[in-house]
Amino acid sequence: MPQFLYRAVTQEGEEFKGELEARDSDSVVRQLQSKGLIPLLIEPAAQGKDFWHWLKLDNRRHTQLQQVYQFTQELSELMHAGLSLDRALTIMLQVSPDPAQQALLKRVQEGVQKGRSLSKALQEQDGLFTPFYVSMVHAAESAGSLDTGLADMAAYMERSKALREKVTSALLYPMILLVVAILSLIIILTYVIPQFEQLFADMGQALPLPTRVVMAVADFIQAFGPWVLIGLVLVGIGARRYLKDPEARLRLDSLKLDLPLVGGLNQRLETARFSRSLGTLLRGGVPMVSALQIARDTLSNAQLIEVVRQATEEVRAGRRLADPLQASGRFPLLAIQMIRVGEETGELDEMLLKIADLYDREVGVSIQRMLTILEPLMIVGLGLMIAGIIMSILVAIMSINELPL
Repeated sequence: MPQFLYRAVTQEGEEFKGELEARDSDSVVRQLQSKGLIPLLIEPAAQGKDFWHWLKLDNRRHTQLQQVYQFTQELSELMHAGLSLDRALTIMLQVSPDPAQQALLKRVQEGVQKGRSLSKALQEQDGLFTPFYVSMVHAAESAGSLDTGLADMAAYMERSKALREKVTSALLYPMILLVVAILSLIIILTYVIPQFEQLFADMGQALPLPTRVVMAVADFIQAFGPWVLIGLVLVGIGARRYLKDPEARLRLDSLKLDLPLVGGLNQRLETARFSRSLGTLLRGGVPMVSALQIARDTLSNAQLIEVVRQATEEVRAGRRLADPLQASGRFPLLAIQMIRVGEETGELDEMLLKIADLYDREVGVSIQRMLTILEPLMIVGLGLMIAGIIMSILVAIMSINELPL
C-alpha cells in the first residue's frame, strides 16, 4: 500500500509528524482521528524522495497560493474538530514552521482578537485573499457554519489547482519541444551552414536551388537575426499595450472562442472555472447576484466576462440565469441545459459543481487527444526541416563533381 506523510495536532496543540501506510488519504484521516489527533496536512510520500520532488515542494510552500491553501485546510480541520476560531489560530501559529505563514497567522489573529470578523481580517491582508475567498468566508460566518465554508473553499482550491496543473503539465512538453526545435534550427543555420560557404564560394549559380535558399536564410539570420529579435520584442510590447484597450481585448478573446479545436477547449475550460466558482459561492450562501459578480472575476476571457455581466443584469431584473447564457451562444449547450434543470429543481449549486466536474474531465481528455496528434507532428516536422537542410548541403556537395573544369 502507498505511504503518506502527515502533520497533525492534539486538542492541546501538540504537533505530530510522521508517515503512515494506508489505502488512501481518507484512511490516514481515520487512523489519526482514532488516536485523538487532528490532521492538518496529508500528502503522498515521495517515491525515492528525489531532488526534483523536494525542490517542487519547497517552491510550492513559498507561493501565495499554497500559503492560502495551507491556511484554509488547517483552519478548516481544527474548527471541524470543535475548536474556537481564536484557539485554532493559536495552534496553527504554534505548529507552523514557515516564517511567512506565521506572520500571516499572527496578523489574522490580531484582527480577530480586536473584534473583527474573520472575513474582515482576511480582507485586510494586502490582497492575499481574493474577493471570492472573502465572500465565501463572510457567507459561512453569516450562516454560522464557518468550518463547512472553509472546507468547501479548500476543496475548491484543490480542484482549481488540479485543473491548472493538468493544463500546465500537458502543455509543458510541446513547449519544450518547440524551443528545442527553434534552437536547433538557429544553431544549424548560424554555425553549421556557414562552414560550407567557403566550399561553395566558387560555384556561384551552379548551386542547386534548395542549397541557395538555405544559404540565403542562413545569411539573413546572421545579418539581421538580432534586429528580428528586437523587432519581435517590440511587437510583443506593442501588443500588450494594444490589448489594454477593452475593445481590442474583447475582439481578440472573441476570436479565441471561434478558433477550431482551441476555441472549444478554451470554452470548456472557462465553463468549468465559472461553474465551480459560482456553485461554491451559492452553496456557501452567497446571494445569486453577488455570486455572479464575484464568479465573473474568475474568468480570463473578456468575451465571456461580458456575457456574464449581461446575464447578471438579467438575473437582477428577475430572469433565470440559463436564458441570457443561452442567448449569448458562448457557453456549451449541455452546460446551459444542466443550469436550467438546476434552477427548476432548486439545486443550482449542486448542478453547477457537476458541470465543473464534467468539463474538468472533458478538458483533460481534449488536451490529451490534441497532444497525441501534436507531439508526433512537431517531431516529424522538426525532423523534416533538419533533413531538408542536410539534403540541400549533400546535393550541393554531390553536384561539385558535375561542374565543368
